[in-house]
Amino acid sequence: MAEQNLKILIVDDDAFLLNMYAMKFSKNGFAVESAQNGVDALKKIKDGTYVPDILLLDVIMPGLDGIELLTEIRKEKLVPQSTIIMLTNQSDTHDIEKAKAMSVNGYIIKATTIPSEVITQVKLIHSEAHK
Repeated sequence: MAEQNLKILIVDDDAFLLNMYAMKFSKNGFAVESAQNGVDALKKIKDGTYVPDILLLDVIMPGLDGIELLTEIRKEKLVPQSTIIMLTNQSDTHDIEKAKAMSVNGYIIKATTIPSEVITQVKLIHSEAHK
């Protein structure tokens, strides 16, 4: 599947990073939607009008954090075909294992990955998830 056909929902409470990643993915042919917290992301997903191919979730966010959002998505069986990737600065082994136990497709640490590498990794993780 070509990137220009892929819809991506980026969820991050840091407006600067959210805008920067939205711009980078958009320039790489992705159809980008964004949400500044888990509550807004859940609303977008639940209303049924937007079904992303890929979800990029930050972990630490006010209201509904990335793990809580992932829990709701799994519990309610929302977007079962979507590739879900954590994109966060949380590099603690416990956080990574918790996300992996919830069947995320990938876990990328923002602080150690430049934006172009994030895009490359997201493409790779998505293609691996849909082989």
